[in-house]
Amino acid sequence: MRFAVGERDFEVDGRPVRLLSGALHYFRVHEAQWGHRLAMLRAMGLNCVETYVPWNWHAPRPDEVRDVGALGRFLDAVAAAGLMAIVRPGPYICGEWENGGLPWWVTGALGRRVRTRDAAFLRAVDAWWEAVLPQVVARQCDRGGPVVLVQVENEYGSYGSDAEYLGYLARRLRELGVSVPLCTSDGAEDHMLTGGSVPGVLATVNFGSRAREAFATLRRHRARGPLMCMEFWCGWFAHWGEEAEPRGAQDAAEALREVLECGASVNVYMAHGGTSFGGWAGANRAGEVQDGALLPTVTSYDYGAPVDERGRPTEKFWRMREVLAPFAEGPLPGVPEPEPVVAGPLEAALSGWVALDAVVEALGGAEVCAGVPPTFEEVGVERGLVRYRVAVPGPREPYALRVAGLRDRAVTVVDGVRGPVLEEGSEVLGRVPGPAEAELWVESLGRVNYGPRLGEAKGITGGVLHERQYLHGVRARGLSLDAVEGAAGAAAVAGLAFGGPRPGARGLHRGTVTVPEGGVGDAVVELPGWTRGFVWVGGFPVGRYWSVGPQRGLFVPGPVLREGENEVLVLELEGPDGADGAAGAPRLVP
Repeated sequence: MRFAVGERDFEVDGRPVRLLSGALHYFRVHEAQWGHRLAMLRAMGLNCVETYVPWNWHAPRPDEVRDVGALGRFLDAVAAAGLMAIVRPGPYICGEWENGGLPWWVTGALGRRVRTRDAAFLRAVDAWWEAVLPQVVARQCDRGGPVVLVQVENEYGSYGSDAEYLGYLARRLRELGVSVPLCTSDGAEDHMLTGGSVPGVLATVNFGSRAREAFATLRRHRARGPLMCMEFWCGWFAHWGEEAEPRGAQDAAEALREVLECGASVNVYMAHGGTSFGGWAGANRAGEVQDGALLPTVTSYDYGAPVDERGRPTEKFWRMREVLAPFAEGPLPGVPEPEPVVAGPLEAALSGWVALDAVVEALGGAEVCAGVPPTFEEVGVERGLVRYRVAVPGPREPYALRVAGLRDRAVTVVDGVRGPVLEEGSEVLGRVPGPAEAELWVESLGRVNYGPRLGEAKGITGGVLHERQYLHGVRARGLSLDAVEGAAGAAAVAGLAFGGPRPGARGLHRGTVTVPEGGVGDAVVELPGWTRGFVWVGGFPVGRYWSVGPQRGLFVPGPVLREGENEVLVLELEGPDGADGAAGAPRLVP
């Protein structure tokens, strides 16, 4: 099959075709459920699927690239479902994903030099693309595969204006074997299209409404070529501590209808959002130019999509199906049955607990001592926390003890007594006389994924001060979530000296949940009375929970469960204020 960009339309073997695409991220859906979700997209009336490719998920460390074959397997599943594919390999993806998909070891070393023509950044991109792009190249439509479009960067006009950088990426994609058409995508604003477009490369626009105005803006920049909305925002994501703002089904469907009435192709973002498992959700910054307060994103990436987080059709699905049906080649396939749900509710039996100090000592990295507090990047932590220890000399007066440049949240302890929980912008522990010993347990709530503060460091990025005096000789030890995951993590956890259960206390909790025969299926794990942390079920990293809401339960894909006993691990990072033990047992509900 030959897919081409014509004067006004996309063409397949010389025949005009409209792309009716939906976003589905393979890394946000359990692999055993890809087929079901792709069938849902076909039943909705789509003929194509789009996915990002997260560099940091595949390359957690500079010397490791893991399972790039997952992308190839997903594209094979796309082909089996009878769909075309759009691949957006970055290197930056946004997607409300940790650091916009950029690895911490790249942004930590290069800072503002990322997403530019900087030679060190381009070398890192080259190495990554050389590892992953063969999965795409072998599955292009001119080689019998489903891939019809590959995107250059992502919404670059919202970030920078380095045309030399974009030109390099486009040339490099061609050199590495990408033969299908290339595209860019940007907001439908002049400065974004000016900064993000590449001469000779198809430009597309992103918006959620007012399609005619958006395409008129695009036409000011590109008089010819197909019109396409690469991200038709049919819903939105949610931040911790804020209620989500749902978009009505009929409103979204009518906005989609306007896109199609313009003769344009479309990619519904998201058609199925899935879940940011394992603490991979990113964060945004408030304000008109995304430079204000940190807004961490919840674990669920449901997005108000037509196919919800659990793969079920919503009202938006049915209304969009009605809009899309007239554009389909033949009758739409039937809607797949929902996935089975767990026989529940099922309460976990907690069997043991280890204090957080002991967990860090056993599973954390080596403790370092430095003149100033090292950042997460400097101690090699991506997702997780760092324990900082600092001595206040004495004797001295009880001056204010404060931390400068905190990112993002710290549980504090002074001389063994629990202090306040600090957040960025609220960084005073209290008045402390010397001598004293202070601990700050700092957690990253997700690296910024969009805007000018992309790639900023985590941890204590300034220093610890007593009165106006910096305190030096800071000791730091990191605990990465990776230390709990996989075979090595399971062995390390098994070696911990667990004591009796203390539900809700700061530390690592272990237990089991028993699924009856014939009762395996999708579930939601609830943690009544727990405050904030991470959950693993059956060894699978379910994600972050936080009592501030709005998310109240975490999705557990049915394929990670089995009949009989399933291990449950809960890493509680804050615990209740005052006495421990105010929480109930975790439970799985249908």
